[in-house]
Amino acid sequence: MRNLSLFSINATDLQNANITATAIDVDDNVIYATSERQDLDGNVEVEIWKVEDHKTPPSVFAMFTPVSASLQGADASQVVSLRVIPESRRLSVIMRSGDITMVSLEEDATVEVEGTVEPWISAASWSPDEALLVIVTGEDKLMLMTSTFDVLSEGPIHAIEFGEDAPINVGWGSKQTQFHGSLGKVAAQAPAQAAIGSSPDDDMAPRISWRGDGAFFVVSTLSPPGPGLRRRTLRVYNREGVLQSTSEAVAGLEHPVSWRPSGNLIASTQRFGFEGGGAGREDRHDVVFFERNGLRHGEFGIRVHDLGLKGRSERRKWGYRVRELSWSSDSNVLAIWIETDEVDIVQLWTTGNYHWYLKQEITAPATDGEPGRFTSVEWHPEQALQILLTTRSRLVQRTYGWDTFASPSQPPADSGTVAVFDGMSILLTPFRVQNVPPPMSSTQIKLSGFQTPSGERLRTPIFASFSPASDILAVLWETGYTELWSLRTRLQGGPGKVMDPTNVWSGFVNHDVKNARQIQLSSSDATGSSSTIAVLWTDARSDYVSVLQLEDFSPKGDPTTIVLPHRNSRLVAMGSKIISQGPNGEILRYDLEQKEFLSVAQLDEFCLQSQGIAVPSLNGDTTTVYVGLGSSGKLRIASEESSHVLAANATSFTIASGFVIFTTTAHEAVFVPLSSLKAILDSEDVEFQPEKANWEKRRVERGSRIVVAVPSAMSLVLQMPRGNLETINPRPLVMEVVKQDIAAGNYRKAFLACRKHRIDLNVLVEYDQTKFLERIPLFVDQIHEVDHINLFLTNLGRGPLPRETIAGLCDAIRMELENKGLTKYINSILTAYVVKTPPDHEAALSLLLRLRESHPEIVEDAVKYIIFLVDANSLFDTALGMYDFSLVLMIAQHAQKDPREYLPFLRELRASEKYYQRFKIDDHLKRHESALKNLSLGGARYFEEAIAYIEQHQLYDAALRIWKGTDTYNTILELYGDWLFDRREFRQAATVFIEARSFSKAIVAHERALEWQELFCLATETGMSEEDFTAMGYRVAEDLTSKKRHAEAARVLLDYAKDIRQAVIAYVEGNHFSEARRITALNAKPELVEDIIHPAALESCAQIVEDINECRDQLRKQLNRIRELRIRKIEEPDAFYGTEDAALHNVDVMTDVSMAPTAFTRYTVAPTIASRSSKLSSKTKRKMERKIGSGRKGTVDEEEYLLKSLTKLAGRFTTIREEARGLLPHLLQFTTEHRQEGLEMQKQLTEFGEELKLSLEEIWFRPPEEVPVDSWASRMEELEMARRVNPVDKVPKPELPSSNSAWRINLFDYEL
Repeated sequence: MRNLSLFSINATDLQNANITATAIDVDDNVIYATSERQDLDGNVEVEIWKVEDHKTPPSVFAMFTPVSASLQGADASQVVSLRVIPESRRLSVIMRSGDITMVSLEEDATVEVEGTVEPWISAASWSPDEALLVIVTGEDKLMLMTSTFDVLSEGPIHAIEFGEDAPINVGWGSKQTQFHGSLGKVAAQAPAQAAIGSSPDDDMAPRISWRGDGAFFVVSTLSPPGPGLRRRTLRVYNREGVLQSTSEAVAGLEHPVSWRPSGNLIASTQRFGFEGGGAGREDRHDVVFFERNGLRHGEFGIRVHDLGLKGRSERRKWGYRVRELSWSSDSNVLAIWIETDEVDIVQLWTTGNYHWYLKQEITAPATDGEPGRFTSVEWHPEQALQILLTTRSRLVQRTYGWDTFASPSQPPADSGTVAVFDGMSILLTPFRVQNVPPPMSSTQIKLSGFQTPSGERLRTPIFASFSPASDILAVLWETGYTELWSLRTRLQGGPGKVMDPTNVWSGFVNHDVKNARQIQLSSSDATGSSSTIAVLWTDARSDYVSVLQLEDFSPKGDPTTIVLPHRNSRLVAMGSKIISQGPNGEILRYDLEQKEFLSVAQLDEFCLQSQGIAVPSLNGDTTTVYVGLGSSGKLRIASEESSHVLAANATSFTIASGFVIFTTTAHEAVFVPLSSLKAILDSEDVEFQPEKANWEKRRVERGSRIVVAVPSAMSLVLQMPRGNLETINPRPLVMEVVKQDIAAGNYRKAFLACRKHRIDLNVLVEYDQTKFLERIPLFVDQIHEVDHINLFLTNLGRGPLPRETIAGLCDAIRMELENKGLTKYINSILTAYVVKTPPDHEAALSLLLRLRESHPEIVEDAVKYIIFLVDANSLFDTALGMYDFSLVLMIAQHAQKDPREYLPFLRELRASEKYYQRFKIDDHLKRHESALKNLSLGGARYFEEAIAYIEQHQLYDAALRIWKGTDTYNTILELYGDWLFDRREFRQAATVFIEARSFSKAIVAHERALEWQELFCLATETGMSEEDFTAMGYRVAEDLTSKKRHAEAARVLLDYAKDIRQAVIAYVEGNHFSEARRITALNAKPELVEDIIHPAALESCAQIVEDINECRDQLRKQLNRIRELRIRKIEEPDAFYGTEDAALHNVDVMTDVSMAPTAFTRYTVAPTIASRSSKLSSKTKRKMERKIGSGRKGTVDEEEYLLKSLTKLAGRFTTIREEARGLLPHLLQFTTEHRQEGLEMQKQLTEFGEELKLSLEEIWFRPPEEVPVDSWASRMEELEMARRVNPVDKVPKPELPSSNSAWRINLFDYEL
């Protein structure tokens, strides 16, 4: 669906030259051209012209005079081949006389003749890599040379054998093996007598063409003269000059031959309708294709009738001939050089869906009243769509690009029409109405063209444009001739023509226009009668835009011509404004008041496809943003302030429905909201990263490109590489239309769109929940079908909305449905009950009970429907829980339950008393609290059973609520307390026992909970004896001591056991020396100081010193181990981490995978331990995590384990220092021995603290990071380092307590 659009023309005149051949130096972007001129002596002077850019005038670079060889007439060019050899920086000029001339490209331009081929050279061609040269000599010999002109092979070109790839024919499917009726096999085996010859227009010269990869080349030659007709044959050779295959005999095969660079086809031409030609009408002329094996592979016809031939001539039997064929470097465009009696024409053909389209025609300009003739046609070897054409004295470079001519009309009148050029026909398809696959179309416009004053008839147009506001198509020819067509597209369904195009105006916008290449059409009304036409054209000096106003399809006033500031500019589509884009990507807007162009944006590169769009901003204003897609694949956006790159891998784009939609080389369609463009332009990232943006994406088929987006149809039309179409309905486009319909209150259209495109129906509510609640009557009126309402309610119940919201919406819709008609919407009402969370089955069944009385005729269907919605067993249980046996029977019968399953159970229930019956039902339904309630209502005779039921189902909370305020409440409380006591919840049990007045059990519970304050208080209140009091005190103190609650144990011993000695012992065991000394002084027990406190102080001091020594040993061992690990990590990182070297990523080696390598192995990621670990079970993963946490020696996780261990060590040091702080003052005040021990302990604690601090600083030290040199290896190393997480980053550095001396005793310093 794409067309070739001309966007650049550069013409260079070479004064007094006779150009015959060209060569392109892609390194320096220089064109070399040879000019031949014959002197009076008959010698040919060859001039080599050098053409750089339009700023530098062309000049003669070198000149020499070879020996002339006039074997093919005086008009034949002496230069057979002209090629730049980049490796040697020389220009190869191969002459027909046999001279191989090399011209240095340096400033001296030395001309050397490397050698001469006898007797002459008929054809020559260099390989694509300039490593080999193929020559066909005048003696019909084929020579293959190297770039240093060493002969690799030489032999006759007319070989008898087929070649190395000769096929083996076993006769299957051949004509000889088939049944032939009464004629018999003899007639089938008789040879065909049809004569095979060449075309009368054949120039008799051989042709050579290489495949794009340089592995093979094809030679087209005429058979030697003989008694019969001469015919053309194609022979394929490899790089060693060995014949591979020979083409099948083709009648009327002509001299042009060109091998498609991609390698699948060899193109030539074939004539029909003469002796020796193909069987067919006389004016038939085809471009035929061959495979490498020599077999035919398709064809297409040259449209002879569209050439406008005036008759035949002696030189050209049919009035024209095909001079040459040539493929573009990307293999997408085939150029056919046609020579007619009046003019030379170059046709550009493309293919899609097995159809060949004639996209462009280039006519040679006439000079001095003579017919325009081309002397050479050549494609640029790197810039795929740039073609170089030469006349005798002019060199023309024409650059094309792919463009889609799609209608930019907006809803509701958007037709999505796309125009495709095919010669003198324009194929039109409105994708809103029809999706017609190419090469077919909804309708065709047959163009009659325009005849110039010289008699030449224009055929193929060059550009087309749709009006954004009307259904008008403008068609432009290169001469400036323009036609307007009213398409009259039918946007609604129904019988009749989809389109009925009518020509409403034709003529010239300005008679000065020449070399026109682009047109824009804008209309002020829907009819298009008032329109503005803008035509972009160029001459040798500048680019121009000619503007013509039409009123009622008639010119209004004179046209206006505006000079553009740059040559090879491009018009940017944006309404009726005249906006141009320069070759450097600068966007210029024409100011009508100032009469000049103003720069408004910069796209950083030329973008063939560009468009302006008004983007709303937060403050309500609009900002103009320009979007363009360059040849680099970068999708750019720009405003007056900045420019950014939206994507670096875009292949096509369009703007529709509030989105910039583009496809990527990753085979995705991306939807960028227009509202986000302003924020992107304001951001600091010059090259935006789409993967970081929360943009909608959709996978598309490989190589898909956008054709057109149709907002009203919510569709995006894509074209595949092979040419077929695919129409998709992306979620963003659908949602945009759905939101518009919801906002307008058109719920039916929005609902049907969501249902068709599988959009969650909750969007109808979520878009504006408040509005939806207000419009529920409107919603029910529009969506009146019961099935549709049921579908909506079902989706609403499964949606993400909160339960309360869903319940409120269901209730509101249910109430509206009940008002509209209970009997009509009974199923929807039941659905509203069921879809709530939790479902209200009882209310639904209650509704059925009411309907059974008022509308019994619909109850049966309603019951069947609710059984369809809800599990029958669940409904049966719900009905049973309503204690209505008639409802239970109705559900059971319609659910087709077996009566043997439920009738005995129902009979048993009927035989029971009312509350006991309900107890049984609730117990069956596992509604235990309700069952207990009904059992309590049954009376005191069921109390013992209730107690058992409470214990069985642990219904203590419910029981407390049920029996509160009754005589049996204390019994329930005591039962509850026993349960808590058994669960070891002693504190709660004690409270419950006190409430139940069971004080003995409360005392036991308090004692078990070690709540000694409450325990002794309760014991005092209950009058416990003194002996029991003291015994309980010793028990409680012992339990507190076992729990390390020494201070509390001492308090109990002092207050309740009255045992001072044991209290002092408890204090010193807890390191509470100050309190122990206070108690001894208070109670005048000095003997306890020497008996208990002094020995305990020495023991505590010795324990602290021992702990310090253990910590010191641990610190030193782990520090040394960390040092070893870090040295190993630097010296042997691969062995340490178990990873591969980044420098070996490109080494192709066999992996350890237990499978044979395939052709795709090199493109897949090698399996690793990490990839296999994702398949482990959860149990194995937990086991691996435990292994990691264990820090087993020699593993990667050992260092992390050591760091965590040191963190715990720092915490232990803090605890030890706090213990020493409480002990040191007493050691100083006790005996000399105590003082000496305290001095030593303080010294060791200080030294260890310093050692620990230095060690932690060393371990958690971070060296300054060096800025690496940016390279592939450094990036791979950085990626590898990112995967190797430093344990220091995972384990934070521990914080040591402040280094102040508050814990130390300064007097110890003077003891040293």
